[in-house]
Amino acid sequence: MSASILCNDLLQYYHNRQFLKTAEDTLKRLESLNADYDALLRQVEHDPNSFNRIASAALGRRPADVNTVAYPEVTAEQLTAARRALDDPNRQFAEPVTPGWLGRCCTGPRRTILFFAGAFLVLISFVCFSPAAKPAVEE
Repeated sequence: MSASILCNDLLQYYHNRQFLKTAEDTLKRLESLNADYDALLRQVEHDPNSFNRIASAALGRRPADVNTVAYPEVTAEQLTAARRALDDPNRQFAEPVTPGWLGRCCTGPRRTILFFAGAFLVLISFVCFSPAAKPAVEE
């Protein structure tokens, strides 16, 4: 009976728990990206040539030195495949937000039936398990 009454609150609880888990995962990912960015900044500060190497690799420019190995050419199909793979590497299949039993219990007719079945069980317990009446005292 209490599950049918508190159904909306239980649904909200499980949704909030899922949002909290998603927020924590996002926070961990952002902290990792910040640490990587800080390490990259420290590396650029300590080695001025690293900026030139990163810029030429990121922008696709040819190296100025003739003794440097040329970068391999990449096709557009390979780039789109790599972009899809790197789009969200931490993506996992999401767990169901709510348990199955709660989803089934919160549908309209089932919720009403659950409420009346619980009320009926409470009435049966009061009738069958109530204390015995005390006999009247004769004078």
